Amino acid sequence: MSVIIKNTLILTQDDKRRRIKGDIYIEDNIIREVSAKPIDVEADFKIDGRGKVTIPGLINLHTHIPMTLLRGYGDDMVLEEWLRNRIWPVERKLDRDSVSAGTDLGLLEMISTGTTSFADMYFFEDTIAERTRKAGLRGFLGFSFLDFGTPEYRFDELFPRCEDFVRRWKDDGLITPTIAPHSTYTCSPETLERCADIADRHDLLIQVHCSETQHEVHDVWRRYKARPLEVLRKAGLLNDRTILAHCGWITKGEVREIARHGASISHNPVSNMKLATGGFTPLPELFKEGANVGIGTDGPASNNTLDMFESMKFVALLHKHHRWDPCVAKAQEVLDMATIHGAKALHAFDRIGSIEEGKLADLVVIDFKKPHLTPCYDVVSHLIYACRSLDVYATIVDGKVLMLGDDFLTLDKDEVMERSRREAERLTGEIGCWGSSVSSSPSC
Repeated sequence: MSVIIKNTLILTQDDKRRRIKGDIYIEDNIIREVSAKPIDVEADFKIDGRGKVTIPGLINLHTHIPMTLLRGYGDDMVLEEWLRNRIWPVERKLDRDSVSAGTDLGLLEMISTGTTSFADMYFFEDTIAERTRKAGLRGFLGFSFLDFGTPEYRFDELFPRCEDFVRRWKDDGLITPTIAPHSTYTCSPETLERCADIADRHDLLIQVHCSETQHEVHDVWRRYKARPLEVLRKAGLLNDRTILAHCGWITKGEVREIARHGASISHNPVSNMKLATGGFTPLPELFKEGANVGIGTDGPASNNTLDMFESMKFVALLHKHHRWDPCVAKAQEVLDMATIHGAKALHAFDRIGSIEEGKLADLVVIDFKKPHLTPCYDVVSHLIYACRSLDVYATIVDGKVLMLGDDFLTLDKDEVMERSRREAERLTGEIGCWGSSVSSSPSC
């Protein structure tokens, strides 16, 4: 397949952060040419880029994609109560059909909102991999570990099944298998050490929740007389392949430790604020130490979207407000987090994260011919503070057009949405908003 984007403003996100008004030519899955001069070639897809901005595809560094089925199921609740009374009882009922439906819905949402790569950790990850590959997104998919087992496997099955998962997907062009011990409060040190062994033997990325809440930090300290980051380090899970999700309750010493070991952090501001975790990933301190920080949405049950434009804006605003400093988390820094830093965390910046000749063609075209984007003095500022996900005009992954205008080319929008509604009702036993002509709203 070949694609040419004509007369667009290109934010390359290269080392010089060049902005080029011109054309991009894609052949097969590679960016072949980026030029300020017209590129005169025929292509299977020709995209008119006038009034549009083309950026590297956004990278969602942390999510639980099938949880689209639980979007809005138990909002405005305390985290522990929400998990115990709403989420965990439903998750015990999960099967391949429900995970497949929820994954397709999440993929549809990410395609429509400009995400081209995502890091996921959940259950039935083989099913997630199959659906992701079919839809055409790039997935870094974590096989999850919990000491009490998962909805898919008993605990004693997890390690051999993980090995199978890694072997099955390690050479795929779109799917990268990773290992995902859930956290230090759901995985014992022995489990974490066994995960580290698999990660080392197969050179896997590691995804793990870390210091998300004050309760978590105190609970882990009571058990092990160590904070979560120290437990991970002692288990051999703190290195340059590690992606630490959240890190809202880390100390200055832990900031230095993370940077020293070359680990990355997924900052998930929307879910942290919605669940009132009370802590914020300390961006200024992390940047000062040279740590790598990307952006994640977290699961759509706790966000409640997979919208990276929303998350980028929250990153910028949250830290300005929290630090009483409008110069913290500048627009360019936030865009870097959602592209370059995400790619570096995934050990994929040689392939994705910027628009450069020879890299994989993961691109997003955004329509700037909108009232809320007029006038435009600084395009990067608009991307962070003014753009909405609905402004995405085209999403291209691995050189393949997945969405163009209002058309989805790899997923049937209506079928995906209807199937997900049916599966959500089956799981929860509750009829959604459109299931009855009479409804009532429960009080908080």
